Amino acid sequence: MAAPPPAAALRRWEREQARLRAGVVEEDTEQWQKDPSFTGLERVGGVDLSYIKGDDSSACASLVVLSYPALEVLYEDCRMVAVSAPYVAGFLAFREVPFLVEAVQRLQQEEPKLKPQVLLVDGNGLLHPRGFGVACHLGVLTDLPCIGVAKNLLQVDGLTRDEVHREQIRSLQREGDSFPLTGTSGRLLGMVLRSCSNSSKPLYISVGHRVCLGTAVRLVRSCCRYRIPEPIRQATSVMLMLMHVLEMQFSWAL
Repeated sequence: MAAPPPAAALRRWEREQARLRAGVVEEDTEQWQKDPSFTGLERVGGVDLSYIKGDDSSACASLVVLSYPALEVLYEDCRMVAVSAPYVAGFLAFREVPFLVEAVQRLQQEEPKLKPQVLLVDGNGLLHPRGFGVACHLGVLTDLPCIGVAKNLLQVDGLTRDEVHREQIRSLQREGDSFPLTGTSGRLLGMVLRSCSNSSKPLYISVGHRVCLGTAVRLVRSCCRYRIPEPIRQATSVMLMLMHVLEMQFSWAL
């Protein structure tokens, strides 16, 4: 496990977050976002990063691009990466985003016509202690519209997984039902969405960059065949497949 960064490094990360946070755009910037049916949207990307079991310095980063609205895979990029930055709560982006930026850059170099018009990110955006999660960080650095899609509630600004929150989740009876996440500061941080009828577990949607929250929720819902939106589900699937192959190769070598 990587050693925690010194206090000076944390202060530097905080300053960098604040600098980049100033570049976040919390509204729709694309014409297709303003259309109820997202006319003009043809490519939706998904990114994910996961660690080798028992080794937090080895990870697999994946990017997929799907057609829209058919949600068929157009492009896949999945690579093992060596992670050197330590994990610090609230600063996950400094550990993971560089590899996701590299994946986007490879796509732009190798298949520029397949560049996604929006990225769905396995993680949070504005729903973050300093309002700048992985989805915001990746969005600002790539200048792509980004949406944070998390499977669990990040407890910030007074938000807690208490009985009131659990009761609100139970009230989500139908696919597409949602309720807002408003912190004690009064700031709207995201939405809780029941993304499919077959799972009562919700998703936590937040703005990353160049998209408003309402558009983010509508798009995520339109990308869901199952609980997890298809771009992220496919990115995770490709990643798990590679990790399984590598584990098999390692076991054969023993």
